Amino acid sequence: MITVLLAEDMNMVRGALLALLQMETDIQVVAEVASGDDILPQALAHRPDVAVLDIDLPGINGLTAAALLHEQLPSCRCLILTSLGRPGNLRRAMAAHVAGFILKDASPDHLADSIRGVAAGRRVIDPQLALAAWDIADNPLTSRELEVLRLTSDGVEPTEIATRLFLSTGTVRNYLTTTVTKLNARNRIDAIRIAREAGWL
Repeated sequence: MITVLLAEDMNMVRGALLALLQMETDIQVVAEVASGDDILPQALAHRPDVAVLDIDLPGINGLTAAALLHEQLPSCRCLILTSLGRPGNLRRAMAAHVAGFILKDASPDHLADSIRGVAAGRRVIDPQLALAAWDIADNPLTSRELEVLRLTSDGVEPTEIATRLFLSTGTVRNYLTTTVTKLNARNRIDAIRIAREAGWL
């Protein structure tokens, strides 16, 4: 019997996934959570074979939770189930030692087979996403440029960013200008869009 932890914040979607998996004779959902913060405690309590995680969750996101599971419960393998089919997210998932990455519009049979594959030690990745991730360029931004862009995307003004990061306001503006240039963006908003689509933010 393959034991599964299911993490999905939308009640209707989580209920549908639970109903689908309950029809499989070799898969048992031992825990279900709606928040990323609950993944690790529930996984440590139930020790599932596979954690099926949405990326966008309240609290910590699914990829951060996957990395924590890899560190603290390596016997639990992670399968990301998401509607966000961006190649950058796949790269981030692989960096977090995720064993599988499939889209929510996959068939129920594909979900069950993916869980079985991940439990058996295989990597299960949507082929179209894998090809797109192969083609995507490496992140040209430094960690500091990403930090400044992330704060900007949260609506933080350059003067506040400067205070938080112990920089001058001019230096923050220089980082943003460099970021726009490196990403061939039209402006800061376009740079944020490009970085999000690539999965860097």
